[in-house]
Amino acid sequence: MPRLNKYIASTGICSRRKADEIILSGRVRVNEKVINELGFHVREKDKVFIDNKLVKPQEHVYYKFYKPAGYITTSDDEKGRKTIYDVIPPELRDLKPVGRLDKDSTGLLILTNDGDFINEMTHPSIKLPKVYLVTINGKFTIENGEKMFNGITIETDSGEKKTAYAETLPIELTNKSSLIQVTLYQGINRQIRKMFAKLGYEVISLKRIQHGTITIEGLKKGQVKQIKPKQIKEVKNYIEKIKREYAKNSDNG
Repeated sequence: MPRLNKYIASTGICSRRKADEIILSGRVRVNEKVINELGFHVREKDKVFIDNKLVKPQEHVYYKFYKPAGYITTSDDEKGRKTIYDVIPPELRDLKPVGRLDKDSTGLLILTNDGDFINEMTHPSIKLPKVYLVTINGKFTIENGEKMFNGITIETDSGEKKTAYAETLPIELTNKSSLIQVTLYQGINRQIRKMFAKLGYEVISLKRIQHGTITIEGLKKGQVKQIKPKQIKEVKNYIEKIKREYAKNSDNG
């Protein structure tokens, strides 16, 4: 018998963490009784309702999408801008993106109805690598690469100051422009653009090519492709490995 939060997460509505909040808020009913106990277990014959709406588990599906430039990563927009849901097939429009790419950025977005998977892929404590190919104006220097590695203070969208870190690998350098592979372990909005701006560079193009162990390989702009179960298992195993290492380091002080 699954715990109630796991059952809710299996419906694709949200992650287990968010399900706990929904349960504690008194919005969940099992059969005819409101349940606000986090340890409650759902039996096979039970019916679960959220806000009086019956919810049922669904099979988890995972797709990768090559986002083109000019689309925002949301299901709707109050300004009427184009969203990724204008591009992806209609039958996949109930899926949610794992993280975001800003309007001008391109590349890999993972789409799924697995709320737990989204939470683990994006949770700041897990620090999954996200890899980008970035073209900037001007010649990138070793010194600036070291500055990005050691941390640069940027301002978040809310006005908060944060230290942002990035690993850089120059691929092609000229006096007019530079192509650099950038790896992030954080999730600050527009982090790469803000870091380069602090160093006096303008980002000409930005493409995400990898998230965790999932890559953009085999996709063209605008294309969607189902991720193989083996690849999902690989990234989940990778997440568990990171968790174990984090727990071990915490135990060691």
